[in-house]
Amino acid sequence: MRWKEQLLTLTPYQPGKSIESVKKQYNLEHIVKLASNENPFGCSKQALAALQSNPAGLAIYPDGYATNLRETLSAFLQVEEEELIFGNGSDNLIQIISRALLHPDANTIMAAPTFSQYKHNAVIEGAICKEVPLVNGDHDLDAMLAAIDEKTNIIWLCSPNNPTGTYIPENKLVAFLEKVPADILVVLDEAYYEYVIAEDYYNSIDLTREFANLIVLRTFSKIYGLAALRIGYGVANRSIIKALEPAREPFNVNSLGQLAASAAIEDKEFINNCKEKNRQGLEQFYQFCTKNGLEYYPSQTNFILIDCKMDGNKVFQGLMEKGYIVRSGNALGFPSAVRITVGSLEQNEGVLRALGEFLAQN
Repeated sequence: MRWKEQLLTLTPYQPGKSIESVKKQYNLEHIVKLASNENPFGCSKQALAALQSNPAGLAIYPDGYATNLRETLSAFLQVEEEELIFGNGSDNLIQIISRALLHPDANTIMAAPTFSQYKHNAVIEGAICKEVPLVNGDHDLDAMLAAIDEKTNIIWLCSPNNPTGTYIPENKLVAFLEKVPADILVVLDEAYYEYVIAEDYYNSIDLTREFANLIVLRTFSKIYGLAALRIGYGVANRSIIKALEPAREPFNVNSLGQLAASAAIEDKEFINNCKEKNRQGLEQFYQFCTKNGLEYYPSQTNFILIDCKMDGNKVFQGLMEKGYIVRSGNALGFPSAVRITVGSLEQNEGVLRALGEFLAQN
């Protein structure tokens, strides 16, 4: 087989350990998964009700235009329907954008460390990746601007950033966008947008009106709690959406996901409640870190990156043996850290107790 050469050395995305596999491996009855930044409070009851009252015909293809979801989201965001594109999670949109703009004679710019799929898809398309190191956990926007050349086609901004949980303030983002050439697409990935409380965070939808080369990505997998149904969306001006649509595979958004997401949008109380509980949970982690002299990045997300001053794989393994699945920082560019999803009050107390015991023993 004449495979693309880059595929032969590219590592597939490594998902976190599953609950069932850890149960079997360590003979544990109860496992708490805090590795993939899922919502510990599930999803909106309105979303569940929509699925129960409107069973989708499984023999029928999904609505390829996502009509109902498109109309609902358009009204919610106050954008035109033609300014929306949908994906099988925002990962799928990253893939679509890469497919549309990247090739061996192009390059793309991103922070490092940041969400792995920007580089992953660029490598598959044969493009050159220009990775700009974070500075104190933040995007180095000046260095990213300096990396631009005539072959730059995409710049990726993850804000809040995964895995640090940090964000780009409005004044810095706007100043950056003003300096990016108009023929370079800027992708602003806001998977954790709904968790943000920072006062100097920007209105990204408004920015798509001001900057014609900006697309904003969001997802229903995080605070909406619909990760299993894989629904993501992008917002940009019509010309960008029109150019991307041919690169989107047909029927890429499933019927159940469209139903659930349409209903979930309406449940603002659920979102606000999850956001508040998440802030309370983060405070538990902050207090633990302060008490134990551990460094961390203040987070605008539903996860926290904690520097444990030892091999992250070792901490990961130690917590897993105690029934808690977290994410080792080794795979995220922070080898002495672990990334932990903020869970419920009880889950947070449990994982922090386990982490405290592990650190005391090691």
